Amino acid sequence: MAKQEEEVILLDFWASMYGMRVRIALAEKGIPYEYRDEDLRNKSHLLLESNPVHKKIPVLIHKGKPVCESSIIVEYIDEVWKDKAPLFPSDPYAKAHARFWADFIDKKLYQAGRNLYTTKGEEHEAARKEFISCLKLLEGALGDEPYFGGESFGYLDVSLIPFYSWFQAYETYGNMIIEHECPKLIAWVKRCIQNKESVSNTLPELEKVLGFVQHLRKRFGIDE
Repeated sequence: MAKQEEEVILLDFWASMYGMRVRIALAEKGIPYEYRDEDLRNKSHLLLESNPVHKKIPVLIHKGKPVCESSIIVEYIDEVWKDKAPLFPSDPYAKAHARFWADFIDKKLYQAGRNLYTTKGEEHEAARKEFISCLKLLEGALGDEPYFGGESFGYLDVSLIPFYSWFQAYETYGNMIIEHECPKLIAWVKRCIQNKESVSNTLPELEKVLGFVQHLRKRFGIDE
């Protein structure tokens, strides 16, 4: 097993919630790796070579072979290091359920959140409503369980918790207080941070992400 843990490299960017997923999964499994933070405006040759299709982070390089797309990387990690605590449920229906909601996060929640800080007027108000709607649907999927995986922290928790690091930015530009809208979801966030070192040691400070978003808005010409 030590052989499998050699030559693990993660090409990432500190503020990426998708990269945070992979870092949390690696931490949950206790896998040592080399972290390389990419300059996304001047991408490394290794990144372009490892992900020639999308040219995006994160990319996990294991024994010289690249694995791309965060959800696929997390599943790969769970399958390769299967002697460690599993991230996916063993039940096929529960696994499909977790994949469905992770896909929902990637396709709906991410875009609605992005629109909160990149749009104005009617489009912005629509994004605000959609973002809150997405969070409420996820809160409903959580129900009264401690984690999305029931009693255990798992794949869907790993998929969603990185978005918390962007919550202050979403609230600032979405003119909302997420805890007022989704108190159970914030209780879940606090539980993850308190109980999982993989989360508390990975998520960047909310103020740092807010500063990054402020920089993006200036670059996009939204703010002076």
